[in-house]
Amino acid sequence: MFDVNKIRADFPILSRKVNGQDLVYFDNAATSQTPRQVIEVIVDYYSRLNANIHRGVHKLSQEATDAYEQARRTVQKHFNAAHAHEIILTAGTTESINLIASGYTRLLEEGDELLVSALEHHSNIVPWQMLCERTGAFLKVIPMTPQGTLDMNAFESLLNSKTRLVFVNHVSNALGTLNPIEEIISKSHAVGAEVLIDGAQACPHIKPDVQQLDVDYYVTSAHKLCGPTGVGMLYGKESLLNKLPPYQGGGEMIATVTFEKTTYADLPHKFEAGTPNIAGGIAFGAALDYMNSIGFEAIATYEAELLEYATKELIQIPGLKIFGEAPKKTAVISFNVGKIHPYDIGSILDQMGIAVRTGHHCAQPIMDFYQIPGTVRASFAFYNTKQEIDRLVIGVRKAVEMLQ
Repeated sequence: MFDVNKIRADFPILSRKVNGQDLVYFDNAATSQTPRQVIEVIVDYYSRLNANIHRGVHKLSQEATDAYEQARRTVQKHFNAAHAHEIILTAGTTESINLIASGYTRLLEEGDELLVSALEHHSNIVPWQMLCERTGAFLKVIPMTPQGTLDMNAFESLLNSKTRLVFVNHVSNALGTLNPIEEIISKSHAVGAEVLIDGAQACPHIKPDVQQLDVDYYVTSAHKLCGPTGVGMLYGKESLLNKLPPYQGGGEMIATVTFEKTTYADLPHKFEAGTPNIAGGIAFGAALDYMNSIGFEAIATYEAELLEYATKELIQIPGLKIFGEAPKKTAVISFNVGKIHPYDIGSILDQMGIAVRTGHHCAQPIMDFYQIPGTVRASFAFYNTKQEIDRLVIGVRKAVEMLQ
């Protein structure tokens, strides 16, 4: 039984006040909040286990190593990777993407083509631009429609024998659009291209099965999934990861070192140079355990109710326009009201204790497409309520009255 009040009790921050008002947190697309079950795991690590991992013979090191590697197996099971060593624990989605982009420097040739969607976060655009500058490859864009979806006919026309890599987010962080990644992966593979899916915005709402998707690379961040900041995941097919050179040099990623030659460790350690975020990795596993205890089907059903209710209530505000009205989307609403700057609305909502995100959401090409400076973005999670949405609607109405 899904009990939102019981769930809310797990999140200490939801009981605090902001500007004298009960906090309403609608900035979940930027980062989710963290339940006490995950906080306690972090405290326990530093209280009981704190030691460097993998190379110590003493008990603390062995226990910390066991906890860290168990977390990797938890991530593997959650995403249904074939092998634990296909899960690279990174600093987050951005580092995961840069790791792959760096590796392909040696694998691309001048004239190769890369496809990126118009809906991407900057972290899934800029690393590929930098890769093209290094290699002479061309970056082409899959266009978007006014509805906030990808133009799939244009995508098919862009695919050809020169297409080497395709990059698409599973869900748009700015609009909430759920992209047809199964079709994108299948059609990309048909021309011999490899596909990286940015799952940062999807994973709080959807449980991806990387084997069923047949995706080449899938990346995400723990802090979108009720986990800590500074840790994330790169999934890659074993055969592809073995082709890529190491991303960074240092401890842990080596097999042998001499001044004449260094040989590298096997997966996953080949891509995990230096001391990792040990507490973060362990807490990542705990966060997945927590969300699975609630159940992703229950989360999706409840969040769909929140999205439907919020959309119905917000569109009754005169002059309010929602950007991104895809038939399939997650619990994100990006909107503006008339000519009022989104920052001004967000500032007034903050005075009422309501946290939303304003601006271009690291997706400037989307804002350029709509010819707007940015939007107000309200993004919902399974611990939000319809009563909080009512406060948002009242707050937006008051902000509009004050600013018009």
